[in-house]
Amino acid sequence: MRRVFITGTAGFIGFYLARVLLAEGFRVHGYDGMTDYYDVELKKRRHAILLSNPNFSADEAMLEDREVLDAAIDQFRPEAIVHLAAQAGVRYSLENPHAYVSANVVGTMNVMEAARRVGAGHLLMASTSSVYGANEDMPFSETDKADTQLTIYAATKKATESMGHAYAHLWNLPTTMFRFFTVYGPWGRPDLALYKFVDAILEDRPIDIYNNGEMYRDFTYIDDLVRGIRLLIDAVPERPEGGVVPAGDSLSPVGPFRVVNIGNSDKVRLLDFVDAIEDCLGKKAIRNYMPMQMGDVPATWADASLLQNLTGYRPQTDFRDGIARFVAWFREYYGK
Repeated sequence: MRRVFITGTAGFIGFYLARVLLAEGFRVHGYDGMTDYYDVELKKRRHAILLSNPNFSADEAMLEDREVLDAAIDQFRPEAIVHLAAQAGVRYSLENPHAYVSANVVGTMNVMEAARRVGAGHLLMASTSSVYGANEDMPFSETDKADTQLTIYAATKKATESMGHAYAHLWNLPTTMFRFFTVYGPWGRPDLALYKFVDAILEDRPIDIYNNGEMYRDFTYIDDLVRGIRLLIDAVPERPEGGVVPAGDSLSPVGPFRVVNIGNSDKVRLLDFVDAIEDCLGKKAIRNYMPMQMGDVPATWADASLLQNLTGYRPQTDFRDGIARFVAWFREYYGK
């Protein structure tokens, strides 16, 4: 039975990944700080579901608490580590930048050092499409230069990519970074647009639509995202012989390190997304059109061909279907 250590198992993505691995017979140890950035009760309910499986165990502690993290990883001796825990949220990083440096940079350093020490066979870490920053050529490819981040959140995630590359090179630690694109679905975070829009429309509150609706996002359904992560666990990068990297691969020439986009490869207009929510709810939104927010970008769009080349898989859930599944969960969970 394989052992996978996952940080952020009470979070949206970590919860789903743990469920998938447990269903396949893996042993999973989770690690989550249960911070109050959003509703802690939602996190507790996710963890309760996982804890009903005898092959799941967990610690509740912060990434910055190195002694607890080290003890958990040392005792579990994972064959792979998937690092998903982070201080999330682009907009909150404008208010509390120190929280991002602490959790995302210091916390990630602690995870990387523990992975090196126990000889993990594969370290996989979450990054974000936000690292593409001011890039305008789309779809975004992993081999594009990404040096123009627009928020501290994005900058801390780019920093973890650079740190991961250094450790892969120095210690021959196989490392895969995945860049996520606007993930949504049941059990999602309350600070995400879909969650906020559905809640507001049902409560007859206005929704804020930024850049007057001229926004485009590559919405990625949670099941598709987690399927991509699951398959990448087995796609362990290897240091290329002679430093020769295959065309189109983001593999480093000097270490077992790779960056992979996980996105739906479909640029969806925000107004079309809102229309689909209204159709699903059978109710119109009160629309409050706003200018572009500081640090935001007008569009994201993933080139997911590398993911497909590595795993044979490509996310493809239509956003209308994904919205319908979320709304069904939301109504049941909240009784609305």
